[in-house]
Amino acid sequence: MISNAGSKKPNKGPKTKALFMISIAAELAGMHPQTLRIYEQKGLIAPARTPKNTRLYSQEDIARLKKIQELTEIGMNLAGVERVLDLENKILALHAKITELNVELRETTNRWQKEVEAVHKSYRRELIPLPKTDIIIRRNR
Repeated sequence: MISNAGSKKPNKGPKTKALFMISIAAELAGMHPQTLRIYEQKGLIAPARTPKNTRLYSQEDIARLKKIQELTEIGMNLAGVERVLDLENKILALHAKITELNVELRETTNRWQKEVEAVHKSYRRELIPLPKTDIIIRRNR
């Protein structure tokens, strides 16, 4: 069983299957395994763990490590990297919320349009046709 309990990683989405041990993950990410351990200590990455506490990294973790590497290579410190990653996750969460609200808005709009149409149709049933007769209008002078 692989656990990711106690993760400081801000991403709340489903984690892809962890397949890579630290040496392979480090190679795929283009960094030293000790760097991965440091990033884990700083809370930048949270690999899954086996029952024997071996770190296992997923494709998502590798992509995150590459992103961290890109940011540090342009001169950003780890605190800045953590902030950028946190803000990116918040942006993704907000986009998901916007999508959810747009769906809810469309559904509510459709429901109200149907109710308005039903009310307009009921007006037609309430109209009573009058027989055609001459109408005399009297004016008081």
